[in-house]
Amino acid sequence: MKQGKMIVLGIESSCDDTSAAVTADGRELLSLSISSQIDIHTLYGGVVPEIASRNHLKNINTVIQQAVDEAGIEYADIDLIGVTCGPGLIGALLVGVSAAKALAYALDKPIVGVHHLQGHIAANYIQAPELQPPFTAVVASGGNTDIIDVRGYNDLVMLGQTRDDAAGEAMDKVARVMGIGYPGGPVIDRLARDGNPEAIDFKRVMLEKGSYDFSFSGLKTQVINYVNHERMMGREIPKEDLAASFQQAIMEVIVSKALEAAEEYGRNRIALAGGVASNSLLRRMMEEACRQRGLEYYRPEPVLCTDNAAMIACAAYYKAQEGLFSDLSLDAYPVLDLRWGME
Repeated sequence: MKQGKMIVLGIESSCDDTSAAVTADGRELLSLSISSQIDIHTLYGGVVPEIASRNHLKNINTVIQQAVDEAGIEYADIDLIGVTCGPGLIGALLVGVSAAKALAYALDKPIVGVHHLQGHIAANYIQAPELQPPFTAVVASGGNTDIIDVRGYNDLVMLGQTRDDAAGEAMDKVARVMGIGYPGGPVIDRLARDGNPEAIDFKRVMLEKGSYDFSFSGLKTQVINYVNHERMMGREIPKEDLAASFQQAIMEVIVSKALEAAEEYGRNRIALAGGVASNSLLRRMMEEACRQRGLEYYRPEPVLCTDNAAMIACAAYYKAQEGLFSDLSLDAYPVLDLRWGME
């Protein structure tokens, strides 16, 4: 069955998606099982940590069994278990880490803890078998907007990150003010397709010269003030134009800083990752910008942009290749340095 390939079981439970996947030699995806909680948390307008943890407990064994069955393997065929150990919601992380440790102990298999952002970057290895470090990675999601210099599979250097609201977080908050639902990113993306991105002049926040950090809190406040002012004046808010203008302001900053980082560090490849990497405008803008500059451009398909276990299994494989194993003392960490477990 294995034919000499390393079979990796990945487990992901850092936020509200419970996921398990099986890969062969890191990049060959054999199965992917995801149990989403979006419908549950939509009732509250955002993720409720305690509810997320309870649903992970309910779903974890089922998604693992589904992944194993869909891969057509037995538990004895597994060579390695990889699991997200941080950053994320502590209760949610503990469910995945506990399940992974239990399996590692019962099967007498090695275990690898994986940083969530390293996993997101690794999604590109599954999507594009030819991609190898070094390259510039942009990880944009509900909790992160980061530019990372990928110098090796396990050599990642943070160049810039959000100082306040992440891109996805800002979208969720603006969507809540607009009354268009949760999660905000996909709804704003859909509305923006019928809107004018130049209809409303929102300020682009670039921060100090040479900084690769992001700040979207001020932009969010601009949008909220605009919405409140229009309502006070009794005017109808053009939701499509508002979504398009707001989204354009976010994506211009992300693309601009990514290109600057790639140039400064001499990288000829840029890869997107994270939930916001599914945004149609970001994908188009980055593709066009890379084409104009002669850079290679990579992005995972949308399912691999979500919090999924395939990316964790892939990252675990490359950590194992360098002997970066964990043990049964592995814990869950709500905050975790990017270079954790890579040295």
